[in-house]
Amino acid sequence: MKQQSWRAIIFDMDGLVLDTEPTYVQAWRMAAAELGFSMPTAFWDGLSGCSGKTVTQRLQDQCGVGLELERFQQLSSVYWLAHVQQRGIGVKPGFFAVLNLITRYALPFCLATNSPLAAAHQCLAWAGLSDVFPLIVAGDSVSSAKPAPDIFLRASAELVKPIQNCLVLEDSPIGIRAALAAGAPCIFVPSIQPADAWAAAHADYLLDDLQQVADFISARKHHPL
Repeated sequence: MKQQSWRAIIFDMDGLVLDTEPTYVQAWRMAAAELGFSMPTAFWDGLSGCSGKTVTQRLQDQCGVGLELERFQQLSSVYWLAHVQQRGIGVKPGFFAVLNLITRYALPFCLATNSPLAAAHQCLAWAGLSDVFPLIVAGDSVSSAKPAPDIFLRASAELVKPIQNCLVLEDSPIGIRAALAAGAPCIFVPSIQPADAWAAAHADYLLDDLQQVADFISARKHHPL
């Protein structure tokens, strides 16, 4: 991946910009437990980056017909809302460092998330980021969510930049698969440790957090490859 080809930055939301992954898992675990189900940590970790439709399908596959899906969704929503309304949503370390850099370098940027648009706006508001992203491409604005490439291709079109010039920042294997399918250069910043081996091997770069991403961008702006 060559630095000089970057013309825009595409951020994922959950787990990359917003520290929401643990809050979702906690709510799902509590809802499942109330309905009499207990799944291993690996199962919940595997839902990182998934669309709501995929989460629902994997739950049904894991629990079978005994799972009252509508009740599960109601309970998990109640638990999650109670948590974020009380504590808000955290912003991942290093995000503002990246934001400051791309603003300084006048790089166009956007958010590309599997979440529905209304949910994305609400989460950003709870995190105090309502006015940060000039463009949001959400899961309900495309035919297929990640790992399909649709969201990133739509983001590229909206940014009016070729996809090969859009640097994608992702925290999940599903997001990395979508970026690769779209033909975008990508950096994997895993939200779950240990990092997924496939994503770590196939992403252009593996970095620990967004502060490292900021340092990476800054270094290559001053010393292009």
